[in-house]
Amino acid sequence: MAVFTYTALNKSGVLTNGDITAQDRADAFRRLDRNGLQPVSLQPKDEGSALPQTKAPEKAAAEAKAAKDVPKGDSAKAKPGEAEKAKPGVPVGPIKLKRGDVILFTEELSDLLAAGLQLEPALRIMESRDELSGVKDVTTILRSRIRDGASFSQSLKVASPNFGELYCNLAAAGEISGALPKILRRQSEYLLSVQALTNKVTVAMIYPVCLMIAGFAVSILFVSYLIPQLTQLLKSMGKELPFAAKAIMGVGDFAMSYWWAIAMVIGLVVWGFQRITNSPTYREPWDRTKLTLPFFGPLISQRFFVQFLETLSNLVGNGLPLLRALELTRDATVNRHLKGLTTKVIAMVGEGGSLSRSLRKVGFFPSLLTDMITVGEQTGDLEHSLERTAMRYEKELQKTIDRGTAMVTPLIIFVMAIIVGTMAYLMVSVILQSVTSIKR
Repeated sequence: MAVFTYTALNKSGVLTNGDITAQDRADAFRRLDRNGLQPVSLQPKDEGSALPQTKAPEKAAAEAKAAKDVPKGDSAKAKPGEAEKAKPGVPVGPIKLKRGDVILFTEELSDLLAAGLQLEPALRIMESRDELSGVKDVTTILRSRIRDGASFSQSLKVASPNFGELYCNLAAAGEISGALPKILRRQSEYLLSVQALTNKVTVAMIYPVCLMIAGFAVSILFVSYLIPQLTQLLKSMGKELPFAAKAIMGVGDFAMSYWWAIAMVIGLVVWGFQRITNSPTYREPWDRTKLTLPFFGPLISQRFFVQFLETLSNLVGNGLPLLRALELTRDATVNRHLKGLTTKVIAMVGEGGSLSRSLRKVGFFPSLLTDMITVGEQTGDLEHSLERTAMRYEKELQKTIDRGTAMVTPLIIFVMAIIVGTMAYLMVSVILQSVTSIKR
């Protein structure tokens, strides 16, 4: 712990001086913020005695006025790039990152923090590495904001939009509980599992996509060349076109003539669906509907159980009261429906109910999960009970992912076989009917 001398504005806008004990400079800023003080300057104790003499009255007054005009928490809520523009050499955020860059950043930072480094020195080490490319710029922005007293989770939102709401909320929970290295490590494992699933699906899609492209090419060949040739032959003989030929030609002509309209309609449908599902009115119903979808519903539910149990275990294990730990766990939940269920659990626990009984009353949580939590409550070892339950559901989640990945290839091949087979049947029917008409 270190002692810092500060000059800050209180809630009345009056300049006050004093000392504060904190782990580091960033922690001192957070403590001042919790005390309702807006810092104007902050120096270590050995430099603090000279502080009043080193600042000219005009400069102190200007800084006080600037701090007073800025709302509380401005360092965390500033517009992206504002703080960076004022400092030469600091990149202007937000910086776009690829998924691999986010994973690299998370793994690197969690390893450094787990080795015993504080957050700011760990970011300084990452900033000094040349091969981190975009991650280097993000790290520079994060380190600059943290040195100015902003929290890590809020700085993530400013530095890059690719961290996402879930990532930032988990980081906030880790900051408060002191379990940031462990939470970052588990988040990197989760991101790696998502990337592995994406890679599996991509590999599984190679053969079906090739089959689809081949079928599409054959369809274009038939519609654009073979069937028109037969059509001209039948017209020259005064024969009527078969119905299948008319249907295929009509669809082909419409697609060639109005492809732009078709693309526009598809784009509008996708855009409208995204706007509706992201609106405050329909966001919660859509999140609830996602839990009922085949395969994806169980996947989302099991992922929520793992995240809920792991986050709660980390927070409780680091000394946070159960009610506060539940609130932080709720904030780390992206699904609005699941967030509402967690809010109900918090209300029941706040009224004196046990965690396991509250989860049962909500009705969404499995009985196995609540039973294992009951054992932890009875033995007084809730932290390890939550951790063991999280490990169990993590295995179930991995099994669900493996089953889904194994089903992707045969399912897509089956669908493509139906589509290509239907097209082949229609075209062969056209040819046979055309040949029959010629013979007549």
